[in-house]
Amino acid sequence: MTAIADRFQTLRRNQECALIPFITAGDPDLETTAAALKILDSNGADFIELGVPYSDPLADGPVIQAAATRALQNGTNLENVLSMLQATTPSLQAPIILFTYYNPILHRGIDEFLEQIASAGVAGLVVPDLPLEEAAGLLKSASDKGIDLTLLIAPTSSSERIEAIARSSQGFIYLVSVTGVTGMRSQMESRVSDILGQIRALTDKPIGVGFGISNPEQATQVKQWGADAAIVGSAFVKRLAEGTPEQGLSAIAEFCQSLKAAIKTS
Repeated sequence: MTAIADRFQTLRRNQECALIPFITAGDPDLETTAAALKILDSNGADFIELGVPYSDPLADGPVIQAAATRALQNGTNLENVLSMLQATTPSLQAPIILFTYYNPILHRGIDEFLEQIASAGVAGLVVPDLPLEEAAGLLKSASDKGIDLTLLIAPTSSSERIEAIARSSQGFIYLVSVTGVTGMRSQMESRVSDILGQIRALTDKPIGVGFGISNPEQATQVKQWGADAAIVGSAFVKRLAEGTPEQGLSAIAEFCQSLKAAIKTS
């Protein structure tokens, strides 16, 4: 059993919804990223999604795009992100899920990339621009190395496509709550509830909902609709970027606590 499957199994036994914060590696610097991982881990995060900054982040909204731009300007690259993770993951309980685009994986070579992230302690992988039709090779190689490659379902996906993605996705299924890019929304779209029900009828794999969750009330809503995990990105990235690094770290600690408390008690 993978680290991600094991954690979800424990959460289900306890009837808990998982909290998955997202932050961008290297914003404002990798030292702060390492500190942020530890703070999230100790303040309610069940998994942590770490974005590798990329120059053309098609799935990311303005908050995460700006964070990636700052990180790249600071010299952040995959090598120093993995070096930071190798030093940090042994002290974490929450499995790390790496969020990266497909081009850097192809450039490095699939097997070499997977070996490197596995040795850095990464448990899962999300590749937002990888379509199901081209995912077979990466799915198999990731599985062989004990890494879960999680696939995304869009709210516009057909029933046939939802079924195919649900069948292939590893670790959990990532349901994108809105059409478009990441970012904070004032309210969740009610059709997410219907899609969750549709996926649940097809599989017992855990389902995480992301893109748009920005406060405890929205996290509670997706839990009540039947999600196994609430994925929160831009709201964390924004808080971490405001003020000094110390102020940002304090803000994400408090926010993480509030989100986890909300989905624990709802």
